[in-house]
Amino acid sequence: MERKIIKIDQEKCNGCGLCAAACHEGAIGMVEGKARLLREDYCDGLGDCLPACPTGAITFEVREAPAYDAAAVEAAKKAKAAAPLPCGCPGSQSRSIQRTPCAGHTAPSVPAGAEESQLSQWPVQIKLVPVKAPYFEGAKLLVAADCTAYAYAAFHRDFIRGRITLVGCPKLDEGDYADKLTEILRVNDIKSVTVVRMEVPCCGGLENAVKRALQNCGKLIPWQVTVISTDGRILDL
Repeated sequence: MERKIIKIDQEKCNGCGLCAAACHEGAIGMVEGKARLLREDYCDGLGDCLPACPTGAITFEVREAPAYDAAAVEAAKKAKAAAPLPCGCPGSQSRSIQRTPCAGHTAPSVPAGAEESQLSQWPVQIKLVPVKAPYFEGAKLLVAADCTAYAYAAFHRDFIRGRITLVGCPKLDEGDYADKLTEILRVNDIKSVTVVRMEVPCCGGLENAVKRALQNCGKLIPWQVTVISTDGRILDL
């Protein structure tokens, strides 16, 4: 059939991934650092991705394309949310990390003068963390872009301490985080959400995913966003 569908100009695409995060149907994905229309039958032609693109790489065109398949989109969303963790890998086993703070004393394995890790659970990757875990109950949630911990020197002290930490990169990770984050917020007693992202455009995908999860989880959860500059400063936006 002939219908309206999006077109992505590969020359204009800067690989930020914002369109993939804005596409609720999962029609757009990142391939070799560029946005691609992966499933024509997942594109509803409404264009939620258009305003997300900072370079104007996405436009509409009318051409021969498969009809929009709403049932397939919904089934794909449910399958993605229910996808099990990778099996057989010790690194994906979910567990809490207990730390006993003691004034003026660090763990024996921490060199003198060094700060002790504040991480309180494993795994931390959004793609690997389970939807429901004991450490989520009553938790303050930190959702951070991968690069922030490298750019901001006191990341453990100022952000990880006292929070359950989830990290990801919307540009490099395949797919969207919004569905999984929605389920995490929906089935657990999350007290607050802190988003820490870099100032670069591609990090906007992480913030957008959290925003959509907060809108769709059916709860009112306080949240805040902190933006880190590429030279390691907290930006006052």
